[in-house]
Amino acid sequence: MPSGPVLVGFALAIVYVVWGSTYLAIRIMVEDMPPMISAGGRFLCAAIILGPILMARGGFSRLRLNRAEVLSCALIGLLLPVLGQGLVTIAESGGAPSGLVALLIAAVPLWVLLYRVVSGERPKKATGLGVLVGFIGLAVLLIGNGVGGDFPFWAVALVVFSSASWAFGSWLQPRLTMPKDAFVAAVYEMAIAGVILLGVGLAWGERFAPAEYSARSWAAWAYLVVFGSVVAFSAYVWLLQAASISLVATYAYVNPLVAVLLGWLVLSEDVTAPIIAGGAIVIAAVVLVVSTERPQKKQSIAKEPDHG
Repeated sequence: MPSGPVLVGFALAIVYVVWGSTYLAIRIMVEDMPPMISAGGRFLCAAIILGPILMARGGFSRLRLNRAEVLSCALIGLLLPVLGQGLVTIAESGGAPSGLVALLIAAVPLWVLLYRVVSGERPKKATGLGVLVGFIGLAVLLIGNGVGGDFPFWAVALVVFSSASWAFGSWLQPRLTMPKDAFVAAVYEMAIAGVILLGVGLAWGERFAPAEYSARSWAAWAYLVVFGSVVAFSAYVWLLQAASISLVATYAYVNPLVAVLLGWLVLSEDVTAPIIAGGAIVIAAVVLVVSTERPQKKQSIAKEPDHG
């Protein structure tokens, strides 16, 4: 697919809004469902849905990959759906509030910038400034909401590690031998992640008892399968090949705002002055980063030594 500004903007909007809502959906899902089995089933079902759609439009050969491509998809599947979203599901099942999880995950752009600097890249100063301003805004949001009590340390550690893993996978993917079709890559990544999460969950002692889960949890799970995985994850994987990583990473600034808004609408949470102030700073940071990072097609790393 072409990677024009309109398509990139549309895909970003999907990731911004849909993923902002998934934190609430995950929290509702794990009220009854075991975290790893529900997350694994979510990704596996999403792959089973998306795969036949791709075959119907391009034949079975569309899903054919070579060994290097399969291994790359397996690595990204481990870093993104398993360690990225799987650990978030476990943390929320342990009592981590969805809004605060979204705030911690929003450190993704900062991690990405760190990986870029360590690898020898020199991002534009405006990009670095945008990331730092966004981090300040997130700190304001975090302080305004407060941390502690029902947010245990192990859950905090899981979410921080999840954020670092997701950022590393996002930074690494353009440097691997990936399938040219980003949607095919998404099918393999979700299928591999689903199998891993289901296997680990069953080995950990989780039990699958569908009759015991409420309609509310099933509805949240179905939403995560269709919108969180098939739609938004596919859009994200496509963006990693069609736009600059710093532009794609701005989703982590917007998702907390969506999560806070949903908390207000669904759970009647107060929207305080620190939340408004922090949100304004975050939006300003997004504008700054987007204005300095032009969407572009994936090019060889050797041709982008000063990519910002």
